Amino acid sequence: MDQHTREQFFISALVTEHFVLQSARGAMVGEMVGRGSIYLGSVSAALIAFGFTAQSGVPLAPIVTAVLPALFILGELTFIALLRDSLQNIHFLLRIQRIRGYYRTLLPEAEEFFDPPEQDSELAAEMATVGLHSQPGAMLFTGASTIAAINSILGGAGLALLLTRSIRLAEVVATAIGVAAAAVLFAAHLMYEHRQNKIPDQPQARRTAA
Repeated sequence: MDQHTREQFFISALVTEHFVLQSARGAMVGEMVGRGSIYLGSVSAALIAFGFTAQSGVPLAPIVTAVLPALFILGELTFIALLRDSLQNIHFLLRIQRIRGYYRTLLPEAEEFFDPPEQDSELAAEMATVGLHSQPGAMLFTGASTIAAINSILGGAGLALLLTRSIRLAEVVATAIGVAAAAVLFAAHLMYEHRQNKIPDQPQARRTAA
C-alpha cells in the first residue's frame, strides 16, 4: 500500500471518528436533558401533590417523610450523573478538536474554516457549562449546580421539618437551621464539582478556555 492510499484511508478514518464522536456528544446531551427533566418533574409533581394533600385534610407528614428522602436521593444521583456526562462531553469535544486541528494543516486555505484552539468559541462555551472558565463564580451557572441548588434546598427543608416534628423545635429556629444546612449542602456540592472538574488528556484545558 503506497503512501497516498494510506493518507486517504487515514482521512476516511478521521472523518468516521469525527462523526462517531459528534454522535456520542449528541446522545450525551440528550441523556443530560432527560435526567434533569426527570428530576425537576419529580420535584414539581411532589410539590403539587403536597398542596392537594394539605387541602384534602389527609395527614401530610407521612407523605412528606416518604417522598422527600426519595427526591433527595434522586437529586444526588442526578447531580453526579450530570457532572460526569458534562466532563465526558468535553472529553469528546477535545478529541474532535484534535481532528479539526489536523484538518487545519491539510491546506493553507483550511485556516479560514477551522479556528485555532485558542479562538474556539465552542470549546470555551462547553468549558463554561462545567465551570471551567476564568470568570469567578462561573461554576454557579452549570447544569449540575442548578440541580445541586434545588436538592440542597430540599435537604434543608427536610431537616427543618424533621427537627420540628421530632424534637418539637420552634419553627423559627428549625427554619434557620434548615437554611444553614441548605447553604452547607450547596457549598459541599460546589467543592465536589470543583474537584471533579479535571479534563483527561488536556492539562491546558483551563487556560485554553480562558
